Amino acid sequence: MFETLVLPPPDKILSLSVLYRNDPRPEKMDLGVGVYKDKAGDTLIMKAVREAEKRLYDSQKTKTYVGMGGDEGFNNAMLKLVFGAGADLSRMFACQTAGGSGALRTIADLLKRARPDATVWLSDPTWANHQPILTAAGLKTAIYPYFDAATGLVKFEAMLEGLRSAKPGDVVLLHGCCHNPTGANLTLEQWGPVADLLVERDLFPFVDLAYQGFGDGLEEDAASTRLLASRVPEMAIATSCSKNFSVYRDRVGAVILMGKDADSVKIAGAQALSVTRVLYSMPPDHAAAAVRIVLEDDTLQAEWKAELEEMRLRMLNLRKGFADALRQQTNSARFDFIAEHRGMFSRLGLTEAQVNRLRDEFGIYMVGDSRFNVAGLKEDRLEELAKAVVAVL
Repeated sequence: MFETLVLPPPDKILSLSVLYRNDPRPEKMDLGVGVYKDKAGDTLIMKAVREAEKRLYDSQKTKTYVGMGGDEGFNNAMLKLVFGAGADLSRMFACQTAGGSGALRTIADLLKRARPDATVWLSDPTWANHQPILTAAGLKTAIYPYFDAATGLVKFEAMLEGLRSAKPGDVVLLHGCCHNPTGANLTLEQWGPVADLLVERDLFPFVDLAYQGFGDGLEEDAASTRLLASRVPEMAIATSCSKNFSVYRDRVGAVILMGKDADSVKIAGAQALSVTRVLYSMPPDHAAAAVRIVLEDDTLQAEWKAELEEMRLRMLNLRKGFADALRQQTNSARFDFIAEHRGMFSRLGLTEAQVNRLRDEFGIYMVGDSRFNVAGLKEDRLEELAKAVVAVL
């Protein structure tokens, strides 16, 4: 049976982690894996989540199945987190999924059922696993221009022109905030013309909202998704709690669907649940219940928001500090864009050979396209890192 199989290409980020672990140099620096790290380099459990887990442990009486849709309290809380407490949810559906990736795959399979001939348009570049997930669901993909590596800015007019090539009924995958891997976001003013184009061309928006709260704030990071919801007739959103609740290994995300009316979204939601039944049957409960407890308790929610804000501000300070150090070392504004980008990632614009030199000569690990994890930066080593970057230019 298995003699016909060959080894798949290694995952670049996971392979990088192995190299990093096996590197004996004490001064090595991990800027590859996309998890938030504190000043000590640890990915800690958030205080509000820890307290919620204690309450869950004391109150939980059974481990029986919750259901294909997961924790309904969690689903309602996620709807409010994305759309605001006073939003009209009559055309909305939400279900818990096994992480943000589970949400992406569920929506991909749902789109294949709804529009089997549709093409899904992806930004250039996009998160490395977007295309494999969509391809595994049997969907066709195409690319629209997005990032200008030379300037560190969004190629907005080229983006709009590229999306005008999409045919009616196609799907456009958009990063709601904190674009991965570039960190370069559309402004809220630019989201308006994007929404207009989607309506004009009858294109379906598919929003990946994996980093709400990591960019400009919880409300600000949801503004683009809310703007789209106010303009388009239908949309799908994949959300994740991995980053903003720091529950990575517990795999908590959600599918959110908005339909033209309550009846159509009810049918779409039922189809989404039948997809999850095939994929993994039931989502894991523990961290979703903890997230629900946090979001339903005013005191815990306030504590969580304060801790999330501390994480967000730390990343902004690291961005500014690194951009300043690079400006000093290069005596140019070449890397000033780092301070303007948002979220956990940016690209330095280095070649793969230069990235390899950073790893081999300086013990600095980042993905081959020069994407680096901002949260992996060390406050007291920014100048050292900037000197290493300049050394390989």
